Amino acid sequence: MNAKKYKRQYFNPPKAEYDWVKKEYIEKAPKWCSVDLRDGNQSLIIPMSIEEKLEFFDLLVKLGFKEIEVGFPAASDTEYNFLRRLIEENRIPDDVTVQVLTQAREHIIKKTFESLEGCKNAIVHFYNSTSFAQRQQVFKKDKQEIIDIAVKGAELIVKLQKEYGSNFRFEYSPESFTGTEPEFALEISNAVLDVLKPNENNVVILNLPVTVELSLPHIYANQIEYMSKNIKYREFVEISLHPHNDRGCGVADTELGILAGADRVEGTLFGNGERTGNVDIITLAMNMYTHGVDPKLDFSNMPKICEVYERVTRMKVYERTPYAGSLVFAAFSGSHQDAIAKGMHFKEDNNEEQWSVPYLPIDPTDVGRKYETDVIRINSQSGKGGIGYVLEQNYGYILPKVLCEKVSYFIKGISDEQHRELMPNEIYDAFKENFVNVNSPIEYVDAHFARLEDEKFKAVLTAVINGEEKILAGEGNGRLDAVSKALNKEIKTNIENLTYAEHALEKGSTSKAVTYVGITDSEGNTEWGVGIHNDIITSSIKALFAAVNRSNSVK
Repeated sequence: MNAKKYKRQYFNPPKAEYDWVKKEYIEKAPKWCSVDLRDGNQSLIIPMSIEEKLEFFDLLVKLGFKEIEVGFPAASDTEYNFLRRLIEENRIPDDVTVQVLTQAREHIIKKTFESLEGCKNAIVHFYNSTSFAQRQQVFKKDKQEIIDIAVKGAELIVKLQKEYGSNFRFEYSPESFTGTEPEFALEISNAVLDVLKPNENNVVILNLPVTVELSLPHIYANQIEYMSKNIKYREFVEISLHPHNDRGCGVADTELGILAGADRVEGTLFGNGERTGNVDIITLAMNMYTHGVDPKLDFSNMPKICEVYERVTRMKVYERTPYAGSLVFAAFSGSHQDAIAKGMHFKEDNNEEQWSVPYLPIDPTDVGRKYETDVIRINSQSGKGGIGYVLEQNYGYILPKVLCEKVSYFIKGISDEQHRELMPNEIYDAFKENFVNVNSPIEYVDAHFARLEDEKFKAVLTAVINGEEKILAGEGNGRLDAVSKALNKEIKTNIENLTYAEHALEKGSTSKAVTYVGITDSEGNTEWGVGIHNDIITSSIKALFAAVNRSNSVK
């Protein structure tokens, strides 16, 4: 690798003090234009069929896009026929404007106007390349010759609009803007605007694309602010951005470009586009959302958006794609899981309206994700907080801290041995089988109690031990203590201390009781069991039996 073969190919505007650097965040959403059906479609290995494009168009409308670039109708019959179906089948809502792309060449412009016949609202987007490299290597033309191409294209568009009697809007792009000298980009843009004559009834879009990313994002912001401050007719010109992602900075380019004065953004869902792609509108919009700014787009059902996108484009939404990927809210790390679980409890306990849960920049439910399946994910790296959260949120078990730690090590051991993630139902099944109502080798059958003096109790138990039914008896300071004393006599469990917790497993008068019992022997060894029954006393005894069955004394 020889870095010396490369040089910086961008042009920083004349030195000035830029206002964008003083701004902290984007205060309002720009106008959005989806180019999925044109720029995105042309970059697919297998371009979408007309039926697939129609479904994608309907999705974009449902998401709230008011401007949608539908194709390059002069490029192919499929592109042309798709636009005609939109128009002839009255598929374009009155508040939606379709946009079509054309080079600044006479026969292509004429074909484009022909494709738009009968359309109510349209933007004719024309362009020609202006960069130093393109002028030198591709077109072999000087600056004035490049200006002439753009101006002639603009003149023809104005002429055809009058002939067709259509009230269309216009958009001009100096393609390869980021590789164009800013002074020349300004000169050619002003020359085009002089032909289009922007006014309050004819607002023109000036699109300044990052056709190829050549610089750090702040240079692009400088270029945008330079154009915004110096362009003619600024009051009636919408500055539009169309960033690509060659340096992986498309989102940063766009956000800084908006701070620098841009009014509009062209991009695609999930950033599909030529080479490394266009800017991802979902990421841009959701970034604003996390700052409390309404993006004016509806991404509340992200799983459905992903499903349609993957099906019609045959592309894949990467699992870590911001806001949309299947794993972007998933926490496998024990410390992350613990923090999320505590944050969720804090929010609930304090009726917090503002979202501030650790490790979750947004509420996953805002984009159609579920806490129980998309947030806390369990594998061998998980901690007690995450496993406890899964059992509580999905199945209603609120495990005591020490038991939660024991269960977590048990569950992680299964995940480690099988070398895979465990689903919530698998965690529950393993927990239930190994901790709840464990009745082997000692099976609880029945119990009767009698109150003695000094508030003590006598317990008479019926239990099956190694297949033989036995009657056990013991006295203690409470019913459960009396049961433990009876077990101590029979099987020498040596229980010296009981730890106890309980709660209703569900809400309502008919809910079952769940009891957690920990037993500690004289050597300090502690084991836990869980009991479930409609009767709280029975659930407590079942929990004690489960703990005894799990202890070393009966192994």
